[in-house]
Amino acid sequence: MPWKVSLCFNVSQKDRVILALFKRHLKCGTLRGRPDGVWYYEVNNFNAIWENVIPFFERFRFLSAKKKRDFAKFKKIAQLIRAGKHQTKEGIREILDVRASMNDGGAKRRKYSDEEILNRFSQEESSETIRQAPQGDEMVRSP
Repeated sequence: MPWKVSLCFNVSQKDRVILALFKRHLKCGTLRGRPDGVWYYEVNNFNAIWENVIPFFERFRFLSAKKKRDFAKFKKIAQLIRAGKHQTKEGIREILDVRASMNDGGAKRRKYSDEEILNRFSQEESSETIRQAPQGDEMVRSP
């Protein structure tokens, strides 16, 4: 796989206290401050997201319709990853499609476009050749 897929939950704001309460209640994640006074609470561990973060937000719903929609999409991506879909090009495409409509698209802040990510799969596939090994019917991939 040319890419590692990971899910990250994060919240940022200037009030550290509320984010520290999140961290204490969810029993996972990290809290970091930026020089401009903004604090971030983030959870990068998939199991912690699946077992702590998602159940918390299923129990305590969002007030904002937009946040509800984004959470549903976040949960959909988590379900795809849990099902192992992130290990195929088709699954990556599905995750990218869901991600594209989250957080107002967020495409301007992304290091790689969806197109660049998917093109990398094509490069990986075309750079591999499959040849028959000298013994039997065993197949060997070589660069």
